[in-house]
Amino acid sequence: MIQATDKTLSTPETITQTSATFTTLRCRECGEEYELGAKHVCEDVCFGPLEVAYDYDEIRRRVTRESIQSGPNSIWRYRTFLPVKTDNPIDVGTGMTPLLRSNRLARRLGLKNLYIKNDAVNMPTLSFKDRVVSIALTRARELGFSTVSCASTGNLANSTAAIAAYAGLDCCVFIPADLEAGKVLGTLIYDPTVMAVQGNYDQVNRLCSEVANTHGWGFVNINLRPYYSEGSKTLGFEVAEQLGWQLPDHIVAPLASGSLYTKIYKGFQEFIKVGLVDDKKVRFSGAQAEGCSPIAQAFQAGRDFISPVKPNTIAKSIAIGNPADGIYALDIARKTNGNIESVTDAEVIEGMKLLAETEGIFTETAGGTTIAVLKKLVEAGKIDPDETTVAYITGNGLKTQEAVQGYIGEPLTIEPKLDSFERALDRARTLNRLEWQQVLV
Repeated sequence: MIQATDKTLSTPETITQTSATFTTLRCRECGEEYELGAKHVCEDVCFGPLEVAYDYDEIRRRVTRESIQSGPNSIWRYRTFLPVKTDNPIDVGTGMTPLLRSNRLARRLGLKNLYIKNDAVNMPTLSFKDRVVSIALTRARELGFSTVSCASTGNLANSTAAIAAYAGLDCCVFIPADLEAGKVLGTLIYDPTVMAVQGNYDQVNRLCSEVANTHGWGFVNINLRPYYSEGSKTLGFEVAEQLGWQLPDHIVAPLASGSLYTKIYKGFQEFIKVGLVDDKKVRFSGAQAEGCSPIAQAFQAGRDFISPVKPNTIAKSIAIGNPADGIYALDIARKTNGNIESVTDAEVIEGMKLLAETEGIFTETAGGTTIAVLKKLVEAGKIDPDETTVAYITGNGLKTQEAVQGYIGEPLTIEPKLDSFERALDRARTLNRLEWQQVLV
């Protein structure tokens, strides 16, 4: 719970260490450089977004495959590539999630080399957001913040509240008031202050920018965003390591702000730059739900700008109508010969069901979107069956159970008698035969 207003914007760092490899904040548009404080916008020149820059020569001198493999079984095995100074980061076991060879789903889709990167089992809150928050809160602590916050569509609020509790930081999170019940409960259990805003995510985010400026809190996805976003690189690092220090041919990932997508690309490029993997052109494809698909719309129209939209989809965790990194996601898709597609809410649900019944993974709506787009790309001939393809599943289906209610079966209620069981079993087999006949037709 919040105990006092914290107006500290960027106090001197409380943890110092000389082993850091990040050097400055640099504007992605004009190249202007800034000190490593709590800042995310190029205020002096062009108002472009700031990104962390590194000394890659120093990283190349320090890091080897062996040094990474001897590190902790978490994202912090890649600490040399991450924007923190301490050698004692906030480590709750985040990362090193399974990369699963997806044989049954691959056969269903007609692919030969399909993998699922399963962050639905990430620690501690079952989504990829645990990666970015672990880094953002470690950096927040270094910068002297005692209160942390976020604007969230659910998963980020879960992660921020959980990891803040572990780190002993005060926490206040902001969410849209119509969020799924599982995500609200999954935040409240950690006892933060939760503000449910009567508006969509973009309205929540605008309010949070005002709060950040007024109260001086560490907002992981606002004034700490340059550090926070670097956590998504670990999804690229892990896939390369888990594939035997090789890059895949093609990846499919969900698009919300576009940050995850662009940082996976950055992770691959960094591994190439320091010699950990061979150079390779990886195709990048992105997935959005039609009810909030500003990046997909721009891609299909051939535009180099994003027109904001008002979200209207069950895929609330990726429902960002004005994506901050949308133009960068467009650039990556185009220069890698990838694609950005959107699917209907009905297809999102079918994607969730398809992944569950073939691979035993219950994903949330963002994952359903990814699988539905994967299927759509295969059917359109936009994924070569021989390509090594990785689909990123970023959250757990237990958080969005409402999405599939009414679209899956019901239990068969029987009496505690053998003949009642036999009759029910016969009915179930008959229904299954009819369903398969419909599929074949």
